[in-house]
Amino acid sequence: MCTAIVEILAASGSAKDGRGWFDLETAVVAYDHPRHAFHDRDGIALDFMGADRRAAVELTLESAKALRDALSKAIEEAEIEEGLATPAAQVKAA
Repeated sequence: MCTAIVEILAASGSAKDGRGWFDLETAVVAYDHPRHAFHDRDGIALDFMGADRRAAVELTLESAKALRDALSKAIEEAEIEEGLATPAAQVKAA
């Protein structure tokens, strides 16, 4: 089933495809049926694009949720490490 659930954002960073590393320009997050992964249900597709290059990932919803949680934790800890966290986040981490 096509859902039309798509988020597109400007992205700054690097990704790697079969030709090597490239600069990111855009990231796309979509909920749709997988094209390559063998999942029983729809899942989350991540596309990282720059110039004429693309790196893609397909995840189950469960894996996408675990990745979201891990990203949130790592971002929170990085902000504390870099002194960018709000006072409430710093107290929570202590």
